[in-house]
Amino acid sequence: MAKKRFLLVAASVILCSAFLVAGWSGALAKTYVIKTGHVGSVDDEDQDAALVFKNFVESQSNGRVKVEIYPAAQLGNFRQQLESVALGTQEMTITTMGGASNMFPELQVTDIPYMFPNDRVAEMVYDGWFTEKLREYALKKQPTVRLMVVTNTGGWRCFTTKNKQIRTPKDIKGLKIRTIESDLQINLVKAMGGNPTPVPWPELYTSLKTGVVEGTKNGITDIINMKFHEMLKHMTLDYHAYMGAFYWMNNDFYNSLPDDLKKIVLDGLYHLKWVSRDFPKRTAIDAYETFKKAGGTIYVPTPEEKAQFVKAAKPAKQWYINKYGKEWVDLLEKAVKEAEAEIERQRKKNL
Repeated sequence: MAKKRFLLVAASVILCSAFLVAGWSGALAKTYVIKTGHVGSVDDEDQDAALVFKNFVESQSNGRVKVEIYPAAQLGNFRQQLESVALGTQEMTITTMGGASNMFPELQVTDIPYMFPNDRVAEMVYDGWFTEKLREYALKKQPTVRLMVVTNTGGWRCFTTKNKQIRTPKDIKGLKIRTIESDLQINLVKAMGGNPTPVPWPELYTSLKTGVVEGTKNGITDIINMKFHEMLKHMTLDYHAYMGAFYWMNNDFYNSLPDDLKKIVLDGLYHLKWVSRDFPKRTAIDAYETFKKAGGTIYVPTPEEKAQFVKAAKPAKQWYINKYGKEWVDLLEKAVKEAEAEIERQRKKNL
């Protein structure tokens, strides 16, 4: 009887151990899927960055995280994809701030024209405390949407038109300029005397071809990748806005990841960030040549003309302040000044 009881106990221990091992192995084997989408073409830096992210995360996690990429607005426009992230039907997406303005209107501060003097300052600002403030604000306003990283999508916004070279803001008067559905972008074109015309990204090619719009505000790589240079022939390098790319992730999904996978995802986003920042700088070289070979002209405003653009854009900044106050404007201006001072300190150190 004792022997029989011993065998029963031993069998129970073995069975329980088997269940524990199976449960432990099952937990380790759990696969997480990140469905991410963007509106750019397969030749866009957003796609290159997504591929780098996918390769890094999948390899470093030994397949525990799978990344599915949906380019070319397959999952909808900026707003639709961000709403999907908020609902949890999509894990990650990228938007411009204008594309997120419906959900986070105050954060349009980052699109106020001529706030950033150059790439280095913008990159330092977005790698610092200012982005932490953006993340905190976004989570407070929409708890299911987490700002992961801010990078770049296409360089800088510049005015590009079909039939007229823009040299000063006066040349914009009366032109139908494509904008996204962003109040700040619309007010900028209005301030310069243009006729702002919101057009979704996937519809812009047709809108340019049919004359719905006569120009747009995009970077050169976007123009070439989307073949807009087939219609657009005049570009003005006024650099009125750094094309910040905001990567959003469903916060519930992010929090569901084990800590080791969170670290891998964060490191993957770090690599993604630098690909999408640096690729436009390299591909812009060839893109400008392609634009010129297609009959396009490129104009760089003189310092006096640039000052006219900055002055003409002031009503857009004032519109923002009147609607949302100065808090975010002051924070961004402080971050820019600190970045400029730090860059100057680094320069002097190496002179």
